[in-house]
This record gives sequence, C-alpha cells and structure tokens, in this order.
Amino acid sequence: MNRHATHALRVLPAVALAAAAALAPAAQAAAPASPVRPAAGPLAARLLAAGPYERGPDPTEASITAERGPFAIEKIDVPAGSGAGFNKGTIYAPTDRSQGTFGAIAVSPGFLSAQALIDWYGPRLASQGFVVMTLETNSLLDVPAARGEQLLAALDYMTGKSKAKDRIDASRLAVMGHSMGGGGTLEAANKRASLRAAVPLAPWDTDYDWKNVKAPTMIMGADNDQIAPADSMAEKYYGSLTAVPEKAYLELKNAGHLAFNSPNTTIAKYAIAWMKRFVDEDARYERFLCPEPSPDAAIAQYEGTCPTG
Repeated sequence: MNRHATHALRVLPAVALAAAAALAPAAQAAAPASPVRPAAGPLAARLLAAGPYERGPDPTEASITAERGPFAIEKIDVPAGSGAGFNKGTIYAPTDRSQGTFGAIAVSPGFLSAQALIDWYGPRLASQGFVVMTLETNSLLDVPAARGEQLLAALDYMTGKSKAKDRIDASRLAVMGHSMGGGGTLEAANKRASLRAAVPLAPWDTDYDWKNVKAPTMIMGADNDQIAPADSMAEKYYGSLTAVPEKAYLELKNAGHLAFNSPNTTIAKYAIAWMKRFVDEDARYERFLCPEPSPDAAIAQYEGTCPTG
C-alpha cells in the first residue's frame, strides 16, 4: 500500500465523523444556454437522430444544473431485509409512466458514512429521468469490494423486486459512489461488464488495476483531497482504464474529500451528463462533455476521450 493510502487509512475515521457537517450547502444555479445538437462528424447521422431512450425535454445549462430536473419523483423506502446482499436504502423514481422505462443507478456512501451523506444524489438524478437507489451499507466499515457487491445487489433488487421495477429498463444500469463507495463503484464495474456507466467520486481502493472495466467511466477527484489524494488515486485509476470505450477525469478546484457529500452544481452537472449520454444513449447531452470543458473556477483539471469523438 502506498504512502497516500496509508495516510488515508489513518485519517478516514476522523474525517468521516465530521462529514455530517457537510450536508447543508445548497447548489448554485448557472445561467441558461440554448440547447444544440452535436456538431457534424463521422457519427453525425446517428447522433442527430433521436434515440429510443431519450427522456425529457432538450437540455440546457439551466436545466442540467438545476436542483430538480423536469420529472416529478416519488420517494420509496427500502427497509432492511427487502432484498439479498444489501442493507437498506431509498429509491427515488419518476412518476411519469408515459415515456417508457428509465435507466437505474445505485449509489454507495463512503467509509464510516451513512446514506444521508449521499442522499442528495437520489432526487437530483431521479428528477432528470432515472430510477435511483441510495444505499445504507451493511457496515460502516465495509471495504470497497463489499460495497461493490452491495451496489450490484441493489441493482438486482431494483429490477427484480422493488416497487419501481416496472419503471426500470434492466438493460440500462449504472453505479456511483463516494470514497470507498467510489472504490466500490469500480469494483462493481469490474465485476459486471454489462453496466452502462460508472461514476466513482473521490474513489478510494487499494486495487489500482482496472483494465477489465468495460463501462464508460467518469472519475471525479478533488485537488485538496487528503483522504483519497487525486494524484495517487483518482488519476491513477483513470489511467488504468484501458479497455473502456469512453472515459473522463474531472478534478474539482479548491475542494476536499467531503465536497461530494453536499449538493454541488459541478458534480451534478457532469454526473447527469455522463449518465444521460451512456445509460440513455442521449446524444443531446454530448455538448456538455465534448469539447471537453476547460479549467475554470470550479474545475482544476479535465481530460477524457470526448464521447464519440
């Protein structure tokens, strides 16, 4: 284990106990922009045609950065014992059944972190047209591999037994998580090649070999992260994704490890765009990912394959 990982193991408990204080900040709204379709190119004919999984109106900068998207949603409690392989959680699902089924996303918290710290992703993503389940892990001490298993078990429950199962397209599933939950996201994608997308957030894992991951993956890190240092974890994991068809790395500016536990416009915008582009095959969201965003007040670094580019 490298020196960064050793340091992280020492400080994770103390930081996690303080994490509850990070729940309050509200997301910032961005100025609206007119929606445009992807520019012409080798794949223009396919991209310009409306895909079968497009859900909701044409996106704008304002709509993708809003605290709530265009879909009304309901909250469904998932008590302990509801399904095998995971503890409990909460499902957020669009109530609109007129547009067909939706893709589904399971989200895991990090080490010593309760579901409450990642709960904001539920309504934020679901209101954009996904069925989302945020998890309470089996143990606050679960390692990334265990969290990966729980993410997959949650997806199986969502598609097989949940009250929202009739609203889910079981062929369009994705995973997401923070810290060791981010490591669990990579573990889940490594184990299940059929996943459509993965978004690890400040991932922490002792495994650095992700060459077998096949799902389009966007890894996010933070430039001031002392728990899962971006240069020795998030960036290294990104570099090891050699088999994915598409990948991206986004590093938040002036942000630490706990930035992912509070509503954040930049995190939400790019997670939504990535999930829309690859879970829904919705080319309308390509413009938020390609050309690649430049560093600014919120982004320290961004690199990627530029979807379909």
